[in-house]
Amino acid sequence: MTADIENLVLENLRVIRSDLASLRNETREGFARVELRLGLVEHGLADLLGVSASDRDEIRALKSRVERIERRLELTE
Repeated sequence: MTADIENLVLENLRVIRSDLASLRNETREGFARVELRLGLVEHGLADLLGVSASDRDEIRALKSRVERIERRLELTE
């Protein structure tokens, strides 16, 4: 009788160990996907910030040109 109980316990422990290994693998794969996607988001954000800085410089240059044109045409107050 005790041998049957030991076998049942061992069988349940094997199932639990297998489930834990499967869960561990799924978790690792999930984290790897999250890390990959986070890296893509970071790169995209860095690109956007670079474009924003470039646009800001262009707007500043255009503003300077418009102010110079206004002064030459004596349109400023």
